[in-house]
Amino acid sequence: MSKRLVTQLFVGSLVGAVGGFVVLLVAGGLAWGGGVFVMRGPDVVGVRSTPAAWVALVLTVLGALVLLAAALTQFIAWIGAVLDAAGLSNTALLIVLLVTGLLSFGLVGMIVYLVLAPADDAPERRSDEPGAGRGGVLPAPEQPGQPAPTTAR
Repeated sequence: MSKRLVTQLFVGSLVGAVGGFVVLLVAGGLAWGGGVFVMRGPDVVGVRSTPAAWVALVLTVLGALVLLAAALTQFIAWIGAVLDAAGLSNTALLIVLLVTGLLSFGLVGMIVYLVLAPADDAPERRSDEPGAGRGGVLPAPEQPGQPAPTTAR
């Protein structure tokens, strides 16, 4: 997955999470202000079935679904960042993403990834040349006058 796509997923999920949270706050405010709750002192002892209650319920379900979709998209963006970091020549970013994600600090790891990961067309990314595999070392170029190294099979 490219860094650009990971960034779009991550930022989009943050916007979705904020939007879902705002919808939940609006639903709570509507329910509170609309007299939906039957109170006895500081305790809620019942709910009135009013149009405001139904609107608040629909908004609550909508906000919860948006938050769930945002959380799923965050996870997909984290998986994409881990896969993208696995393709980089420096494995420190991969380790940071894995450790922060597994310790439930994925937001921190994703911010580190967005700041430190090279762009999709940057030369720091691994090339598709033979021998440039994960942690591999490219063979030394042949020097004139010296025989090419052979490998035993």
